[in-house]
Amino acid sequence: MKSQNKNELETLIANRIAQTQHQRITFAEYMDLVLYHPQLGYYASSTNNIGAQGDFITSPHLGADFGELLAEQFVEMWKILNRPTPFTLVEMGAGQGLVAADVLSYLHKQYPDFFEVIEYLIVEKAAGMISQQQQVLQRLLPNVKNQHGKLPLRWSSFEEIPEESIIGCCFSNELVDALPVHQIVLNKGQLQEIYVTTDNEQDFIEVVGELSTPQLAEYFNLVGVQLSADVYPDGYRSEVNLAALDWMSTVAQRLKRGYLLTIDYGYPAVRYYNPIRHQGTLQCYYRHRHHDNPYLYIGQQDITAHVDFTALECQGELCGLQQLGFTKQGLFFMALGLGNRIANLSTTSEGKNQGIQAVLQRREALHKMIDPMGLGGFGVLVQSKGLLAEESAQSLKSLRLPAM
Repeated sequence: MKSQNKNELETLIANRIAQTQHQRITFAEYMDLVLYHPQLGYYASSTNNIGAQGDFITSPHLGADFGELLAEQFVEMWKILNRPTPFTLVEMGAGQGLVAADVLSYLHKQYPDFFEVIEYLIVEKAAGMISQQQQVLQRLLPNVKNQHGKLPLRWSSFEEIPEESIIGCCFSNELVDALPVHQIVLNKGQLQEIYVTTDNEQDFIEVVGELSTPQLAEYFNLVGVQLSADVYPDGYRSEVNLAALDWMSTVAQRLKRGYLLTIDYGYPAVRYYNPIRHQGTLQCYYRHRHHDNPYLYIGQQDITAHVDFTALECQGELCGLQQLGFTKQGLFFMALGLGNRIANLSTTSEGKNQGIQAVLQRREALHKMIDPMGLGGFGVLVQSKGLLAEESAQSLKSLRLPAM
């Protein structure tokens, strides 16, 4: 990174590096600062660029269908659990609040009995995002209230949620990919870590050193990958998301009975750590363009890495979760009725009452949600905890292959 004028965040990171014993920080610490610093990080600002005019879009930006179909899944989960009161929905990393708005609006209209027992929690640590979510939800849900005259939604930190207290479903969409990752490299057959330091001009550069924690080596035992095998070239580089393991443990501790639903882009470990993918999966997004240099646009661009779903599955088992299924987003939403929504655009009054341009735009958006080369190729991991035998025996419709 070459820059004549350092911004405040760059100066803060450089000072942090200078204060350490070895004048370096892990890439995970660097990524945490540039994304999540409370005042200066990418997600700290209420104006961070998510959406059509920003750095990237997510499925909820394509329309209400993403949230509405999730709501259908939540209704089924509630029924399988014998209609508990309350049924708590915990959305982790709620973006701009669009999913919450779509889920609550749809349930209020279509399933009023379920809406009355809903308790909706948003777990979000970026103050700027919370402010934006509150503004969006106030604007979109002015009349969505339960019989007590309230919108059953509040913000919470994990620390404020007691252990073994949630009966319902914890869920996230494109959260785990943005958790800070360590970067590792094979150097002459030895597993080492990539650190961030500064050069004489105070620009950020990378150096290689010993592992910052033995958990990095233990991670590969967890997911069953032998990096020392001859098939991995010298200089092989990838990421390890220890934060995802901590996140999984935290969620599992709070969940007493119900489900954990994780939607994100990624691979099983055998594909993630394929020797051919020798530079890892780290990507940066700035104004709808992506590149692989995390030392540009510091605090102004998103940084992500693909999700190792094997790690989430294995960690979940260690934390008392049962894996119910792993599927692709396209199949997941088709099983929940997205195909019917596409067909209805041309066969019902819904389509006929709209102009042809609106129908075509909505059809395109729905197809993007299931495009196997795009959003439809995202992974969907469903895990459960505390279900009775008869409840576990009832398969979720989202995990059944849709009829062709």
